[in-house]
Amino acid sequence: MPTLSHKAQLMPPSPIRKLVPFAEKAKKEGKKIYHLNIGQPDIETPDIMLDALRNLKIKVVEYSHSAGIESYRRKLTTYYKNLISILIFQK
Repeated sequence: MPTLSHKAQLMPPSPIRKLVPFAEKAKKEGKKIYHLNIGQPDIETPDIMLDALRNLKIKVVEYSHSAGIESYRRKLTTYYKNLISILIFQK
């Protein structure tokens, strides 16, 4: 049976693991819990996204760079700059 390295044995447990019991308890008490720690949203996926996934022509779906996709980040920046400009000029 494989064993963990000494370095792996010294690694502390994930802080999220400590919070899960609190979330589960609150959920049992009828409180709404928003799980921000996992990639499992509890909102309905838009049809346009589901259609795009169904028609995807790639063989491997990869995670993006941890900083996000640069072109998308730039578009978000432009969007929010424009939104702020609109909000400022409406006052």
